[in-house]
Parts: sequence; C-alpha cells; structure tokens
Amino acid sequence: MLNIQLKPREDRRLRAGHLWVYSNEIVAPPNFAKLTPGTLCRVLDARAKPLGTGYINPHTLICLRLLTGDITAEIDADWFARRLNAALALRARLYPTPHYRLVFGEADGLPGLVIDRYDDVLAVQITTAGMELLKPALLEALKIVLKPRGILISNDLAMRETEGLPQIDEVIGEVPDEIAIIESGLHFRVPLAGGQKTGWFYDQRHNRDRFAAYARGGRLLDVFSYAGGWALRGLQAGASAAICLDSSAPALAAAQGSAKANDLTVETRQGEAMDLLRELKAEGQRFETVVVDPPALIKRKRDHEKGLEHYAALNRAAMQVMSADGILIACSCSHHLEPAELQRVLLREARKLDRRLQILETGAQGADHPVHPAIPETRYLKALVARVF
Repeated sequence: MLNIQLKPREDRRLRAGHLWVYSNEIVAPPNFAKLTPGTLCRVLDARAKPLGTGYINPHTLICLRLLTGDITAEIDADWFARRLNAALALRARLYPTPHYRLVFGEADGLPGLVIDRYDDVLAVQITTAGMELLKPALLEALKIVLKPRGILISNDLAMRETEGLPQIDEVIGEVPDEIAIIESGLHFRVPLAGGQKTGWFYDQRHNRDRFAAYARGGRLLDVFSYAGGWALRGLQAGASAAICLDSSAPALAAAQGSAKANDLTVETRQGEAMDLLRELKAEGQRFETVVVDPPALIKRKRDHEKGLEHYAALNRAAMQVMSADGILIACSCSHHLEPAELQRVLLREARKLDRRLQILETGAQGADHPVHPAIPETRYLKALVARVF
C-alpha cells in the first residue's frame, strides 16, 4: 500500500480527530499526479509515525480522507459492515420505523458516503473517488447488513464532478419512482429518482416535531416547500390553511398527493420564491406562520456576502406577507452561515420594516445527522423561530 507522509506539524488536525488532509500539507511522492484518484494509502506524520489508513485524490484540494486510525486495517466488506452496524445501532435506538439517514459521511466514519433509508430501499450518495473505488465492498456490506430490495445510487452531484466522477445514477434491484414514509402519523409519498437530495429532508424532522405547533389556528406559508413537510405538519397541528411554494412541479404534485392521502387540503404555487412572495404581497395575503427553508445559498466561502444578501431578501419578503403578530421559522442549511449571522439578518430586516423581533427557539439537524466534534463542517443546519410583531 502507498505511504503518504505529512509535512512537519501538519498532523495536528488528524490527531485532534479531523479526517481531512489538504494538498499543501503532504510531501508529494514521485509521480503523485499520475496516481489513480481514490487510491488507498497509509498516512504517516513527518517522523514517519503512522496515523492511519485513508484514500487520496491528487487532483483535489482535500486530497486525503482518513478512514481509520489503524494502518493494518483491510478496507473490505467486513470493515464496512462494522461501520454500518455502528451507524444502524444509533438509528434503531432513536426511530420506531426504518426511515432515517443511516450514514452521514465523516460523522459516521465513512467520508464521501451518505445513505438514506426508506425501509427496504436505500438512496446512496457517493461523493469521492475513494469511496467510488470502494463501492463493491460497500454494496456487499449493505446486502449483508440490511438486505435491501433496491439501491438507488444518486450520482447527479456537483462534488462528483470535482472528483472527476461520472454523474449518471445507478439502480440496483427494485427501486420505485416514489417512496412512502410516515412522519408523526402522517403518510407522505415523495419522488425518489430525480428528487431533491435523496427524496426526503430527514434533517428537519426534529424541527418539524418541535415547531409545527406554532402554526395552530392560523394560515401557514411554506416557502421552498419541496413535498410539503412543513405545510402538512402545520395542518396536522391545527393550521387553518396552508400554501406551498416551490419551483418543482413534481415536488408540489407530491405535496398534493400526500395531503389527499391524509385527508388534508393544501394550496400549491409553482415558481421562484421571490416572485411568488411578491405575488402574495400584491394580493394582500397574510399568514400567521411563514417557514423559509431554502437550499444552501452559501456553498463556498467566497459566496458568503452574496448568499447573505439572498437570505436577507427572502426573509424580508416573508415578513412582508406576515400578519401583524406572526411567527417566522427561518432556516439555513449553509455551513458557512453561523446562527448568529442569521439572527442578525432577521433583526436587521425586521427593523427595516419597523417591526420587532423575538427569538423563541432554535433548532439544528436531527440526531440521524450527528455532528463530528472535530469537523465543524458536519454542523450545518440551523432553524430560528422568531416572533415578528
């Protein structure tokens, strides 16, 4: 196996528990650029002391990801099965049905891998060349541990392009076009193939559990609704009416289908969020609860200022369709946006509209998206419940 040695003092991050090594932190071996992306390697510090086993891609900024601190480990199906069983043990303890994020990348000791479970169907994202090379062992382990009916490998990801990987989805076994899940007694049917992310936003489940009750007794607006998770949970909690806004026609069709399956009624409007919010304002529509849950608007550090302006514009437009005393649930899944920054955005936009703001609660990603304490990038989701009056 290839040995990769770090430069002096560049082992500190790994010794603190992080799993990444950057390209400027290694001593590049001969013919480094010609290495097959994803090659397994032993990782050594500057004094040639072992740090563990990982995989390397000579063409990316994060060039090495550590898999284990054991340099003698065989990264085979048995190794994957042990990691999968450890991840499964947590989720089985937390959730009554097999519907959850089973693997959350680095936080579960499997960098470059995300797996969502929908009973006996798995949606898998492989985002690195190293995990791609290990896919045969991974698939063997999944069959041993879970015996899935079908596996969808969702490859339409920008990060795969960065890693030099193809972006064509793969289907193994029987994978339905849509899947059924149960959340708090509600039945949802959501598209799987071609859906945003991997079909369902499990990361917001705990926040929906906690915050849905704020919608009781009033009208609810769900901005970036996808398949209507927030809207239907609000109706279940006693909202008098709900409107879903999203750019995706299949997502809104799923929201309507799920509403019908639960004997609920939801209105849907397709289009860009800002355009639809302006339209609602012009119509004089007002809502007692507004949820703003956009996709990541700050994907890279250099996008920070532009993304911050986008968050500000969205939440200002949301406040303009709120009742005189309303609840705003403002969310961000951008790691590069700190909770305090989102709070400052909300306060500033409320003051521009001559309205007061109170923060009532805060939320984060669910427990099936655990945070690795040495890897801040794994802490990404924030949700603020604010009274705007």
